[in-house]
Amino acid sequence: MKTKIILLVLVLTVMANVYGQKPTIELTFTAINNASYVQLDSIKVMNRTQGGDSVLYWPDTTLTIEIPPGDTLLYIGYSTGYPVGLREIHPKIEEFTLFQNYPNPVKDQSIISMFIPEKGIVNVMVTDVQGKVNISSEWQLDKGNHSFRFSPGNGNLFFFTVRWNGINRSIKILTTESNSGLGCRLDYIGIINQGSLLKSSTITSDFTMLESGILDAPLTNETYTFEFATNIPCSGTPTVSYEGQVYNTIQIFSQCWLKENLNVGTMIPGTQEMSNNSVIEKYCYNNEQDSCTKYGGFYQWWEMMQYTTQQGAQGICPSGWHLPTDEEWKVLEGAVDSQYGIGDHEWDIGVDIRGFDAGTNLKSPSGWYYEGNGTDLFGFSGLPGGSRGYVGIFGQIGIQGCWWTSTESYDYNWWYHSLAYCSQEVNRDYFGAEGNSYSVRCLRDN
Repeated sequence: MKTKIILLVLVLTVMANVYGQKPTIELTFTAINNASYVQLDSIKVMNRTQGGDSVLYWPDTTLTIEIPPGDTLLYIGYSTGYPVGLREIHPKIEEFTLFQNYPNPVKDQSIISMFIPEKGIVNVMVTDVQGKVNISSEWQLDKGNHSFRFSPGNGNLFFFTVRWNGINRSIKILTTESNSGLGCRLDYIGIINQGSLLKSSTITSDFTMLESGILDAPLTNETYTFEFATNIPCSGTPTVSYEGQVYNTIQIFSQCWLKENLNVGTMIPGTQEMSNNSVIEKYCYNNEQDSCTKYGGFYQWWEMMQYTTQQGAQGICPSGWHLPTDEEWKVLEGAVDSQYGIGDHEWDIGVDIRGFDAGTNLKSPSGWYYEGNGTDLFGFSGLPGGSRGYVGIFGQIGIQGCWWTSTESYDYNWWYHSLAYCSQEVNRDYFGAEGNSYSVRCLRDN
């Protein structure tokens, strides 16, 4: 009898393993810029829960992946073709890297760059869709970033493959028209100074690499659309009417924010603690209603969340909007910083100032103490509204602006992000759910 029980348990274990496999889901990506479709050069998918990432290159815009249910994925979309700035190159340190050509698709010529970790022989081969070899060449290259100029021949799709130290890297190159009678051509441009490889490195003044990001925890097949328009009202939702007030909206790549701090609820004295009494309560700086009109209200964390711990909850936001998570603030900061992009580990630093100039780019152009104003490049218009302190004292107006996230740091402490008059970076810190009261911004649901 005992033997039968053991066998039954073994059978059930095997069945659980067979039917308990991680679900396979299909993710498809597209992109728009102010209602017009644009081409994605590449898509990076990062697992923010367990680590690891995958990269897709145009024209591949569908990824089939196995992930544990509930894992949060960060999708980063890259697109070129906007003659408004400078090209970004982000090599991984000491890793042999072949960058996607730009522009892509190609009309007359395109630039291709690669990073060589050590001096050595690099073999280059260009083939067409039928496998015909159009170019085969060998180069002795020093360590560093090297650029080539590629002119396509007759055909619509080419495969550009490089081999260094036994490692192969390939990209797909599309053409916009057939160059009948012309053959493929590859010219070496030269090596790029390693010290100049910042996010704004000058490689061409004609095109820029735009970067957009989306967060999700998919359970089924999904289609995602990257938005590359920025500093305009959100498509379809230029304003939001809520509790007797009208809020403007601002599109910052794939995120749609309220342009103003939330100002909802009944004002209570700064010396009084907020309570779960079915009435939304707010603090106004120095207990003055005019301050709430200008800077929005201050809220303790529990009041903002409406007494739930679910990150990303609606809380006191309008219907269809939610309280941004810590990860969503990181996406915003990476989107507006000129050197550290979306998904960069710079944004995962704990309690500290982070980034290069995200703070300056998020701050309003006036109102900050001692010429600490920002450029407000993306329309976020971060104001120095100050805060309400732990013992009910107001302070820091003109000096600092602080915004809650809906994400727990540890042991009933919760992340908030802040901007300061004396810093071009952004700060990330945490505080207890009871006590300090900060401003609130709402983010539109995906």
